[in-house]
Amino acid sequence: MKAAELRDLSAEELQAKAGELRDEIFNARVRKSTGQLEDKTKIRLLRRDLARTETVMREKREAQA
Repeated sequence: MKAAELRDLSAEELQAKAGELRDEIFNARVRKSTGQLEDKTKIRLLRRDLARTETVMREKREAQA
């Protein structure tokens, strides 16, 4: 997901998105450890999306302050 798309979301939607990404990362790690994850780069992409989401959340908090 692009940062521009994330900036259009509200704070509650961003928190929900971050929670979903954390769950996906956990599930991908479990699948990797059991040998069921075919695309090993998926974890890296999910972590980057989570970082983007958290960055936009921080920007919105600082803009409100």
